[in-house]
Amino acid sequence: MEQKKMIVAGKWVERDKTIGVYDPQDDSLISTVPAASSEDVHKAIAGGTEGVRIAAQMPTHERMAVLNRAADLIAEREDVFATTIAREGSKTIREALKEVRRSMDTLRISAEEARRLHGETIPFDQKSGSENRLGYYYRFPVGLIAAITPFNDPLNLVAHKVGPAIAAGNAVIVKPSTVTPLSALQLAEVLFEAGLPPKVLSVVTGYGREIGDPLVMHPEVRMISFTGGTSAGEAISRKAGVKKLSMELGSNSPVIVLKDADLNEAVEATVQGAFSAAGQNCIGVQRVYVEDDIYDDFSDRFVKRTKRVRVGDKLSELTDMGPMITEQEAVRVEQWVQEAVDRGANLLTGGERDGAFYLPTVLERVPSHCTLAHEEVFGPVVSLYRVSGLEEAVRAANRVNFGLQAGIFTRDVEKAFVAVRNVEAGGIMVNDSSDYRIDAMPFGGIKGSGLGREGVKYAVEEMTEIKVVCFKFPDRHII
Repeated sequence: MEQKKMIVAGKWVERDKTIGVYDPQDDSLISTVPAASSEDVHKAIAGGTEGVRIAAQMPTHERMAVLNRAADLIAEREDVFATTIAREGSKTIREALKEVRRSMDTLRISAEEARRLHGETIPFDQKSGSENRLGYYYRFPVGLIAAITPFNDPLNLVAHKVGPAIAAGNAVIVKPSTVTPLSALQLAEVLFEAGLPPKVLSVVTGYGREIGDPLVMHPEVRMISFTGGTSAGEAISRKAGVKKLSMELGSNSPVIVLKDADLNEAVEATVQGAFSAAGQNCIGVQRVYVEDDIYDDFSDRFVKRTKRVRVGDKLSELTDMGPMITEQEAVRVEQWVQEAVDRGANLLTGGERDGAFYLPTVLERVPSHCTLAHEEVFGPVVSLYRVSGLEEAVRAANRVNFGLQAGIFTRDVEKAFVAVRNVEAGGIMVNDSSDYRIDAMPFGGIKGSGLGREGVKYAVEEMTEIKVVCFKFPDRHII
């Protein structure tokens, strides 16, 4: 076991008080990290204010070079990064390797977006009396950004905040999840090795209840980029004050399957979308609305395919699904499923727990007043619903206070467009699962699912401000 240091204002530091990082598969201790205090946060912010000036003075080509070199270094060590992700979190080694490769893409796309950070000229003479004015706007860095990240994508979701922040010329303080901090620290190591000036990035490991408030409330922090639960996001919003907020919050993603759909494709995509990362995916499939004519066929196929999901050792290439992040989380999911069954839901498969492992679970006829029906389960549980057609499916899909992503399977383009226009979500995938995403697309939700958009280009825009420049010339300069 190796004790890790955190990076605060350009210095790697230890603390007497530490946090254990455990492998959820067997609860073995992997490492420890410092338990940061509010004093550490203030030091990181003080260093970050210097980092703001340093980052803003880095020319675009230097920012691009740092990000590209960091991606190259990750590529050289992808097995090390993948093993860290798999051990500290819930992902299998195959899923972890995909995340490592996505993080490389995220950093490289960030480098490309740095070169596209530009403004536009403004025709001030569109207003009478302004004929002798000429101007433009340009984008400049927000300043110091606080990035608060979750456990389910411990490397790529950090890269999704740090990469655009650096591309836009900002300094950033990362507060990673207490259960998966190691990937963020490894990313910081390669960024510094790639040439990032030390005070531009801090990674502060600690409990949110101790360091969250000083981080989000400090006036020098000009933006908060948060990924996590809706209740935590609402609390941050109330405390943050006047600063930029970007929030990717919870979901309860619906998928609609109409009778003209390719059932094999629909089953394969929705099973994968439901149970990857043990269901701990903000856009994972949670509700499936199936047209009545094909419901029995779809349900039979879905259950059979679910039973073939291989649950076991995360580090085995043969494993499809590992444990949940903690046994406590698995117990919570077990309780939610039992509540639904007690209230009349029919359990088709799964519903069994062994420590942090919870078997892939499928239910039907889940009553609307059950927790599973309207909250984010964030676990390997899917509810199937029988509907008469598209109109009923859309109404049911919109019945929750979330709107991140959705999916629909149909060969009818007109019906697909009806869903596109009427399903309340930040994204809708046609003939694909709700969990489809690439790192270059705008990503975010409506209602209780958040504010703003991630995806590198869109995050860079969020992490910059616009300054207008207008020159007034003497009338004699007009010929």
